[in-house]
Amino acid sequence: MVISRSSWAATAAMALFVLLWGSAAIFTRWGLDHGSPIALLILRFGLALLALALIGGWRQRWLPDPGTGKRVATTGFLLIGGYSVCYFQAMAHGMTPGLIATLLGVQPILTLLILERRVSLVRLAGLLLALSGLVLVVYQSLVAARVSVSGCVFALLALAFMTFGALLQRQVSQHPAQVLPLQYMVSLLLCLALAPFQPVTARWEVGLLVPVLWLGLVVSVVAQLLLYRLIQTGNLVKVTSLFYLVPVVTVLLDYLVLGNVLSRLSLLGMGLILLGLALVFRQHG
Repeated sequence: MVISRSSWAATAAMALFVLLWGSAAIFTRWGLDHGSPIALLILRFGLALLALALIGGWRQRWLPDPGTGKRVATTGFLLIGGYSVCYFQAMAHGMTPGLIATLLGVQPILTLLILERRVSLVRLAGLLLALSGLVLVVYQSLVAARVSVSGCVFALLALAFMTFGALLQRQVSQHPAQVLPLQYMVSLLLCLALAPFQPVTARWEVGLLVPVLWLGLVVSVVAQLLLYRLIQTGNLVKVTSLFYLVPVVTVLLDYLVLGNVLSRLSLLGMGLILLGLALVFRQHG
């Protein structure tokens, strides 16, 4: 069977997105050792907004089409600002990244139930299999989690913001570079509004500057543009299923960069995730 050039391009885009998005946890953990969550988010969103403004200047388009600003801004508030703030707050209230990743793993299942009237049993089985693999990958983090009511609330809010934000973004047909500047402006304003109620600390060291540059430019611009393009051109259930691979990439980078040894459970979980996604990405099912 001959694979078309467009199929190769789509596969490459998905692989690049998963790699970049999976690296975010490593750089976030590094950055949080040198600054508070709200300070890191303000610097990240501010840098992303500046980069997107430059891209908008080159394209001579900074704003979404007339009449769509409210929807675009609401989407950005949910999918970028609200999700990021709740994710960091969940960690600040004792939730480990692994536990949050497991809760967020419910998103493709929710998306499937919301979008498809007749749910494919094969695809649902694939999602559940991938979710079980995700639990194994982040098992050590789950064991170490100090579960609190407030942490669970923030994690569930992050899940809700990501799920409904992705559903709204699916209805936006404009070029991602045309809508992201407004969305990051809304997200930055949200963080600035929360700053008086949160500790804002930052030590201007390499340990802060490198994560801010990576998160602000590579993750928030390149990976976000890829995500929006994938949402526009692909099946939303399949696109959100890619997030199952993010902890796998994070675990591998944790091993390659920080030297933390992979457990047998992690390796087994990765296999289950790949098997589950193979079912989800079947052409028919």
